[in-house]
Amino acid sequence: MSAPQALPPSTRRTVLLLSLACFASMASQRICDAMLPELARQFDSTLAAAAQVVSLFALAYGLTQLLFGSLGDRYGKLRVLSYATLGCGLGSALAALAGSLQALVLARVLAAAFAAAIIPLSLAWTGDAVPYEKRQETLAQVGLGTTLGVFSGQVLGGLFTDTLGWRWAFVLMTLVFLLVGALLLSHRRSAQGPGDGPAQAGPQTSMLHQTRQLLRDAWVRKILGFSLCQGAAGFGSMAIAASHLHQHHGLALSSAGAIVALMGLGGMAYMSQAKRLVPRLGETGLAISGGLGMALALLTLAWSPWWQLTAAFMIWGGFSFFMLHNTLQTLATQMAPHARGLGVSMFATALFFGQGVGVLLATSLMEHWSASAVLSGAAAMMAGIGATVRWQLRQRRVSQGLQELARADSPVR
Repeated sequence: MSAPQALPPSTRRTVLLLSLACFASMASQRICDAMLPELARQFDSTLAAAAQVVSLFALAYGLTQLLFGSLGDRYGKLRVLSYATLGCGLGSALAALAGSLQALVLARVLAAAFAAAIIPLSLAWTGDAVPYEKRQETLAQVGLGTTLGVFSGQVLGGLFTDTLGWRWAFVLMTLVFLLVGALLLSHRRSAQGPGDGPAQAGPQTSMLHQTRQLLRDAWVRKILGFSLCQGAAGFGSMAIAASHLHQHHGLALSSAGAIVALMGLGGMAYMSQAKRLVPRLGETGLAISGGLGMALALLTLAWSPWWQLTAAFMIWGGFSFFMLHNTLQTLATQMAPHARGLGVSMFATALFFGQGVGVLLATSLMEHWSASAVLSGAAAMMAGIGATVRWQLRQRRVSQGLQELARADSPVR
């Protein structure tokens, strides 16, 4: 068997720019996590009210992804993504200038509405433009920017809050978004390919009709349900983790944010080892190992009396989280090859709607229960998700095997 051909230089440059855009998008999502106690103090509000800069960002991000997925399928994924990146720069600039908590929340919602296009359309563009035998490797390269964004967002949010002030974090994000958006626009003309043009000619159907068609598939509904639950338990718990370390261990916000951000480092480690782990563990092994590993990390975060131990397990938590997440992500990219932008966007919508609900629920429960109890509940949920995904994959394979046997046994007509 001949080795797969290398990607064209233009495609490799596009992948690099998409990875940078994904980095900025994820960093923007996570940059407020370590700021929450300071925002609550500065704007004289409760922690739950300040958490709207995270939760409403996630909700707006999730709700607008369907729109961008459909627009990407119709007008070109790379084109829509480039302009959306510049829009994120506008939202970040308004956040840096916000004079009230309400204004900050609105600016975050605007940035989220544009950021919703970046990661799903990057994945969908890769699915369109990269041959299957090179796709897994390329998706890992794009995903590297995403996982690095998780790490950097947590660190930068806490660092700027403890030093120059939280507004400067948004100034930095403004510059990054504008630079990457400008580079994407200048490169797009020379990078046109299968992922940059409209979908193949055919009868045009509305986004609502396409969405209904996909939701009629029980397997699609299950994948979306898994995504929603993972967003609530995984990303929701991350939003309160820095506050828990700050209050329970007396760590500075920058230190607490850096510890939680080690999950991003663990995610990067998984991306570098995915080629070896996928054939060794398979989808079922990755799902159960990821769910149980993340549960162990959250329990350590919740109950360990030593923050140093928590730091080590946050790396393992990130590694485990992306074992499960990338398994679900791979399944999502195959839901609708004829409308891949919309299909991946539906997956991301469920993920970040779950994140928004999870943040609101976690911060509300912290007013009645301890953070350790809330994190323990999230750990149980992650373990349950991993086990259920593993069981569903096995059931689906058995069902597909029986169908193939039935077709083989049927008489030739």
